[in-house]
Amino acid sequence: MYEVVSGGAVMRRTRVKICGITTARDAAVAVAAGVDALGVVFAPSSRQVSIEQARAVFAQVPPMVARIGVFVDADESLVAKAVEGCGLAAVQFHGVESPERCASAPVPVIKALRVGEDFDAAALEAYRGCVAAILLDTQVAERFGGTGRAFDWRQHVGVSPEWAALVLAGGLTPVNVGLAVRTLRPFAVDVSTGVEELPGHKDREKVHAFTAAVFAADQEG
Repeated sequence: MYEVVSGGAVMRRTRVKICGITTARDAAVAVAAGVDALGVVFAPSSRQVSIEQARAVFAQVPPMVARIGVFVDADESLVAKAVEGCGLAAVQFHGVESPERCASAPVPVIKALRVGEDFDAAALEAYRGCVAAILLDTQVAERFGGTGRAFDWRQHVGVSPEWAALVLAGGLTPVNVGLAVRTLRPFAVDVSTGVEELPGHKDREKVHAFTAAVFAADQEG
């Protein structure tokens, strides 16, 4: 979220990242809808891509759209190869990566933390100064993302406002993302399952409806 001066007014702007992109066609759909970032998954999942496939996904993506790679407790060598081979602007760590591991990454890190009933916002403090952003996702046993389930947004209350770059994920859809933006005013929202027709295949209408809902909520704010 950042401020944009338009016609003398100051407007809050929530960034939009669509994750789990597997084809150049889906990347083009997302870019046309006005997203700020695209994510590809290098971890085992139904949306996993190789470095070569990721290059093809990003081939026609304009330079102003950030390229993000998603990993789960990956080898440093794989992360480094993906960053160099795909021109990644940042990496998203969804495993149990330590603050030290995040700090040593070759590009800025978005660290995902899973929110469940026992979520303690104090856990974020260990990552202060080690990551560029914190992503809050829904905790589901043996799943590291892409669950399609939302968590209780009230659990965000304990997160320090000093975490300006807070990314909201987990169960967001074109139907509920507007409420999420108006309620939490996150820096960014992240979606994958909520705009798919099948795992790994985005639905054009849902993608455009999602970004439109975010933009509308920003203007209401």
